[in-house]
Order: sequence, then C-alpha cells, then structure tokens
Amino acid sequence: MTRALTESLALSMLARRGIGVIWQLNLDAAAAYRTGHPFAAASILEIAEAAEEAWLRAEGVRELAV
Repeated sequence: MTRALTESLALSMLARRGIGVIWQLNLDAAAAYRTGHPFAAASILEIAEAAEEAWLRAEGVRELAV
C-alpha cells in the first residue's frame, strides 16, 4: 500500500470513527496475525500508525493554539 493511500485511509477512518479507531485497528491487526494473516496484520498496523501520527499532529496544533 502506498503511503498516500495509507494516510488517506487513516484520516478517513479517524474522521468517521474517532480516536478509538486506532485501538480497534491494533486489535484487528493482532487478530489477523493470530489467524495466520501476517501480511494483512502488517497492513492494518500501517494504517493504525498513520492514524496515530495524524492524531498526534492534530493534538500538537491544538496545544500550540491554546
């Protein structure tokens, strides 16, 4: 998956489902790995990491604005 696609998907998921999506993606990645799908797990983790990075960037902007 390209980085741009990963970031776009992560931002879309954050917008629709909120910060909880980061935790859910990590749980989903663990389930995928446990059931024998390591490449799917890696892709899901990549999306989770992109979502977390985007959320942290947004939090940093909010802290500077206060």
